[in-house]
Amino acid sequence: MPTKKNPQVTASPPARRHELLRTAAEVFAEQGYNATTVRTIADHAGMLAGSLYYHFDSKESMLEEILRTFLDELWDGYDAVLDAGLGPRETLQALVTESFREIDRHRAAVAIYQKESRQLAAQERFAFLAESQRKFEKAWLSTLEGGVADRVFRDDLDVRLTYRFVRDTVWVAASWYRPGGQHSPEEIARQYLSMVLDGIAVRT
Repeated sequence: MPTKKNPQVTASPPARRHELLRTAAEVFAEQGYNATTVRTIADHAGMLAGSLYYHFDSKESMLEEILRTFLDELWDGYDAVLDAGLGPRETLQALVTESFREIDRHRAAVAIYQKESRQLAAQERFAFLAESQRKFEKAWLSTLEGGVADRVFRDDLDVRLTYRFVRDTVWVAASWYRPGGQHSPEEIARQYLSMVLDGIAVRT
């Protein structure tokens, strides 16, 4: 069913809006954005497809809000870390921990971002995805470069390769992580960091 504009979109109660977006995010993550219809989302939400248009004018609007909410929260956390004046190792640890916290809060949105962002970023409506990716890369590369310069990380470290490794191995956790599981996001981050940092810290 193609998406459409509906002039009768009305303001939803925050709790109901959040519930519908959470349902849409899970469906997008599981079935893929292009394969998901408004009817599919409505079915999972237990409502008629037409009723969903009273809350959102299109599935594009739903996806945009899902991704913006996730990225806004991610950057609130990242900016706090980057502004804290920590050393490179502590900054890396804090960024990884914050990343796992965001996976805990927005697992489905992270999965969508991983699968769909490259294709979506070509659309003007989702150009913010490319800008966020540039900021993300700059933050991680500058942290790694600072660690090499301060001799906290090995001087033979390929920072771009390391960035890609850290980025991919952190965010792929969205494919298996489930909130409320055996390990908290902080514990997963600690275990992950113990493996990563033993490989990039200066050998003594």
